[in-house]
Amino acid sequence: MWKELLKEFFQDLKAHKTRAFLTIIAIAWGTLTVVILLSFGAGLGHQMQNGLLNAYNRILTVYGGQTGMEFEGLPKGRRISMSEDDINLIKKTIPNIDMISPQYRKNVTLTYNKISTTTECEGVNPAFEEMRRMYAVAGGRFLNDADILEQRRVLFLGVKIAEEIFGNEDPVGKKVTVDGIPFTLIGVMQKKIQTSMNNGPDTQRAIIPYNTFRTQYGRKYVNSILIRPRDPSKQEMIKSELYRVLGRKYKFDREDERAIQIRDSIEEEKIGQKISFGMSIFLGSMGFLTLLIAGVGVANIMYIVVKERTHEIGIKMAVGARRRYILAQFIFEALLIAFIGGAAGILFSWSLVELVRLIPAEDGAMQFLGKPILSNGIMLLTTGILATIGLLSGLFPARKAASLDPVEALRYE
Repeated sequence: MWKELLKEFFQDLKAHKTRAFLTIIAIAWGTLTVVILLSFGAGLGHQMQNGLLNAYNRILTVYGGQTGMEFEGLPKGRRISMSEDDINLIKKTIPNIDMISPQYRKNVTLTYNKISTTTECEGVNPAFEEMRRMYAVAGGRFLNDADILEQRRVLFLGVKIAEEIFGNEDPVGKKVTVDGIPFTLIGVMQKKIQTSMNNGPDTQRAIIPYNTFRTQYGRKYVNSILIRPRDPSKQEMIKSELYRVLGRKYKFDREDERAIQIRDSIEEEKIGQKISFGMSIFLGSMGFLTLLIAGVGVANIMYIVVKERTHEIGIKMAVGARRRYILAQFIFEALLIAFIGGAAGILFSWSLVELVRLIPAEDGAMQFLGKPILSNGIMLLTTGILATIGLLSGLFPARKAASLDPVEALRYE
């Protein structure tokens, strides 16, 4: 049966080459549109998420605030300033915390030989590397436990500020003064895309040990505390516990959200994922409509085929061909047209995606658009759409063919 159907299909293609070619091109173009839009949408969504994680890798940033409620006779409007002691308090009393770091911040002047520049300096601990994805290039390193224990004067720089100061010179091991105090440069950060930031990009930042920062600038209070949950799904519990623990220490109501402020990058990531998913649906819908129009073209072609083969159908039914055979014939032809065009579209779109992925993404628009991603999910979705369109575009003409009266069909000229 299938050999006969395949033979009839190729006979029809040979008899109507132009019509079949244009129909297959339409399906291929629709498939190309679906795959390209979904691939670029997936690449853009991935780049957006990666840019967010490069700034805040699933962390909670806690800032001191100002009380907005009276508490146990104390007036509202009191300033809440946190210190390093709160780090130990939080680690001891709140479970499910994986990493935690104090964060001091200040604009400083960096000087090397005759070159000086001003940038933001942060005093942190070694956990900051993972929480902010500030990985060092080969040959250098980030802060380590020994730097904190010995309160060393060591410095880690963002890649752009390092290039500004040193140019093409290897900076690791060089002496750089920070507001007139000499520091040894231990590492330079790798390049990264960052779509979220606080007081400038990490590529322009200077990092030193938090206790060195505190001693050098006589700081009593931290600017913020960074916390990374062991399980990101526990962030709401940790936030609630932060208000309880710090509220008990600083005498404010645990419901007072103005007393301390928490930036939740985990929630921001969830919002970003929803935006990315919505964008993929929108782009996929545009491609689907293009492919649907091509499917309507296939259906119209199949109706013409039914009309042209009316006499032939009558003969087949007169000699005993069953209704399901007639149905299978036209559905099979519609599906073959859809999959031939679809295969051509997928092959071309795959080549185009691979070509675009060769374009460097470090600079220009590509660093924000990201590289297109042709995933298995996109391939399966496109195949499913093709199968659905092929089935529907062949089903209705097939039903019309199968419902013909054999006597009337034989009389048809």
